[in-house]
Amino acid sequence: MRMRTGLWTTAAGVAVVAVLGVLVAAGVVWPNRILAAGYDVRGVDVSHYQGEIDWDVLAEQDLEFAWIKATEGASHTDPRFAANWAAAMKTDLLVGAYHFMSFESSGAEQAAHLAAEVPATPGTLPPVIDLEFYGAFYDDRPTPGEVHAILDPLVAGVEEHYGVPPIVYATDEAYDLYLADRYPNLPIWIRSVVWAPRLSDGRDWTIWQYSNRDRLPGYDGVEPYIDVNVFAGTRTELEALTLD
Repeated sequence: MRMRTGLWTTAAGVAVVAVLGVLVAAGVVWPNRILAAGYDVRGVDVSHYQGEIDWDVLAEQDLEFAWIKATEGASHTDPRFAANWAAAMKTDLLVGAYHFMSFESSGAEQAAHLAAEVPATPGTLPPVIDLEFYGAFYDDRPTPGEVHAILDPLVAGVEEHYGVPPIVYATDEAYDLYLADRYPNLPIWIRSVVWAPRLSDGRDWTIWQYSNRDRLPGYDGVEPYIDVNVFAGTRTELEALTLD
């Protein structure tokens, strides 16, 4: 009898874990939402994958900011950037643009491309450099020296053009390899969708992407989910980071 009860208990536990796994995968249950609820300033990051966005509707979802994908590498521009930028600027959201950093073109070329596509509009949020692995680079990761040779002139070019240091977005792996104990003046946007972020060098994060599987009204794209983030401060403190 005890053995049978133990087996039923084990089976029930496995079933609960399986159900939770399904709910997490579907974006219904997300443990980080509980931790992120302690921060008052919430926002999204979007790209063309969210399709056409009704920014008036999206802005009503208890959001304070939005970063919009603008550019990638030295030549690619997100096909919905111009429309997203113009519409988002008409809302009460604090709006910024982000650049997906390529490991295959120079930092100077990438900075010039970003500057050509994103206006240095006073009151907008600092540009973000998105530093993460992609494609073949998941398995064949560039060395720190290779990445710094691109990132250093990219950061310098962005700061020179916009008059503010860029924010750098990174996964835990990218942070540990390329950012830990470096770039002390750059605000860090860390991706940590399973647990609360803790940077390996003890540094404080500025923005935390806590979910990549939220669903909000206001967009209709091939990607059903949207990334949601919190800022480690007040809206006034976030406004203080904007361009003059």
